[in-house]
Amino acid sequence: MTTDRKFAAFNAGKSITTGRADLPPFRMKEIPDGGFCLSSFLVISQEDNPEGVLLGRLNPNAPWDHLGALDEARAQTHGKGWMLPSSHLIVHESPQDAATRILKEQLGIEDQRVALSDPKVVSEVYTPVRFPNLPGHWDIEFIFRGMLAKGNPVPENEAWLDLKFVQVGKTPRSEMARSHQDILESVGFKFADA
Repeated sequence: MTTDRKFAAFNAGKSITTGRADLPPFRMKEIPDGGFCLSSFLVISQEDNPEGVLLGRLNPNAPWDHLGALDEARAQTHGKGWMLPSSHLIVHESPQDAATRILKEQLGIEDQRVALSDPKVVSEVYTPVRFPNLPGHWDIEFIFRGMLAKGNPVPENEAWLDLKFVQVGKTPRSEMARSHQDILESVGFKFADA
C-alpha cells in the first residue's frame, strides 16, 4: 500500500538509520506552513499557597530574545498579561534542560530549591485568534509542576516587571498572555470566568 500521509518525522539531512537522505513521503524536510514549536513551561506553586501559581508580567526591555525566544515585537505584545516562566527549547536541548535553564535564567532559582515533576506533554494544533487566515500552528508543550518550599520568598529577576503567586481561580482568562491560560487549564487549574 502506498500512503499519502505526511508523518511528523523531520530530516533535512541524512538518516541516522540508513546514512542516506530520507525520501518523501515518510519524512519531511520542511516545517509545516503554520509553524511548529517545542516549549517547556513551569507551573510553580508554594507549599502554603497551592492554589497560587508563579506568574509574571514580563519586562519588554529585558533580553527576552535570549531568555525565551521572544523578539521585541512579541515582548511588547505579551508584556501586558500574566505569563508562566517558559521558553522554546534551544536546538538539541532536552525539555528537562530547558526547565532547569528557565529556573536559573528567568527566576534566579537553582534547581535544588524547586523539585520539578516529570513533564506532562500536551500537543495542540490551532489557528491563531489574532490571525484566523493563517494555517494551523502546531505546539508540543512540556509542562513541569514544581513546589517552592514554605517560607521561600518570591524570586526577583529583571526579566519581569511583576512576579508573584497569583490565585488563578480569581483571575479572568483575559489577563493571561500568549495563551498560557491553556497551559494552566491542561494541568487542572480553573479561571474565574471558566
